[in-house]
Amino acid sequence: MLRGIFAPIPTPFIDEEIAYGKLEENLAKWGATGLSGIVVLGSNGEQPYVDEDEKVELWAFARKHFPEDKTVIAGTGCESTRATVRLTKKAADAGAQAALILTPHYFKASMNEAALERFYTDVADESPIPVLLYNMPGNTGLNITPPLVKKLAQHPNIKGIKDSGGNIVQISEFLRDTPDDFVVVAGSASFLMPALVMGARGGILASANVIPDLCVRISELVSQGKYDEARSIQKSIIHLNRLVTARYGVAGLKATLDMIGYFGGMPRRPILPIGDNEKAEIRAALEELKVV
Repeated sequence: MLRGIFAPIPTPFIDEEIAYGKLEENLAKWGATGLSGIVVLGSNGEQPYVDEDEKVELWAFARKHFPEDKTVIAGTGCESTRATVRLTKKAADAGAQAALILTPHYFKASMNEAALERFYTDVADESPIPVLLYNMPGNTGLNITPPLVKKLAQHPNIKGIKDSGGNIVQISEFLRDTPDDFVVVAGSASFLMPALVMGARGGILASANVIPDLCVRISELVSQGKYDEARSIQKSIIHLNRLVTARYGVAGLKATLDMIGYFGGMPRRPILPIGDNEKAEIRAALEELKVV
């Protein structure tokens, strides 16, 4: 259920209201690909800008309109343990099959390893669905270390980690120090193949929204030992991945979806849409991959 390639889908807005009709169309298209599932309200879903009642509606809508044999993971991390537990229970009630939980980080100086261990343990104790740790140092300024992951992996309801830091040595340490059934997934397509070669079970990738089957193909080729073919695809997607993640973020990802027949639309303020020059750069990268 937690293995394979997942798209952390954007939340579509029209006049800053959730565009459920457009979302349904997007879900049908992603559902027809080789994706194992989706993450609803991860970072690319603009999770901090979505109200709690909207989050619950989104999870329920996605579960209803996405193929039953594919997994829906909910991004439920909040700054307090109390709020995270409450939201995770609501996600489970809405049909989500697992929760992806970002580290609390507003009070960064207080979020030492003891605090993070207690946070994740408390949430996992009360969560009715499996918990995935979410390590994203670029946004949080915090890193979940291998010793902490080793401890947390012993909890029966903490089933894996999404690592977006891109440190392949650290990812390798996660894989070395955790049980075989603890799922480590790459958090970016930029290092998908290296992570898979080391033993990661898949990826939760912004680029999987745009080039899902290329990401799936890398995973398939690695599992078949066809490293030269996988390496060729991996190299080819690095530029596009950079544009829709580090360089232009959510606004860039949404503009990219508009170019390939999905609905991206506008981000919610205060994020601004990208300009024409940036769109031209993305379009050129898509043309290189023969996606548009």
